[in-house]
Amino acid sequence: MGKKFSGDRIILKDLGFYGYHGLMHEEMKLGQRFFIDLKCGVDLSAPASTDQVSQTVSYAEIYDAVKFAFENKRMHLIEAVAQNIVDGLFNTFPEVQWVKVRVRKPEAPIAMVRGEAAIELRRHRSS
Repeated sequence: MGKKFSGDRIILKDLGFYGYHGLMHEEMKLGQRFFIDLKCGVDLSAPASTDQVSQTVSYAEIYDAVKFAFENKRMHLIEAVAQNIVDGLFNTFPEVQWVKVRVRKPEAPIAMVRGEAAIELRRHRSS
């Protein structure tokens, strides 16, 4: 898509997964919930004007790629989990020009009564 990116994006929010990522023994053994928010920069002008699903990136396929990247490898750090997701999206969808991914860990092993620990990565596709 040789033109400048328009600012369009596909958004998936509050994707919930159960995983065994973490540094603590209990995290690796018992696992915990994680939530992922995702924005993918994709030029959506063609599907917006044609109303043809063949002209867009399927958010169901994006979800499948995120799920696979989250589940296929155990990581110590949620930063690495997020980077694995970004890499999977860039490798699977050449149309995706940038990704913003937030990985939230509500049961992080810290003494908080309420809230969650989270990281956010913003990555642009290398030229």
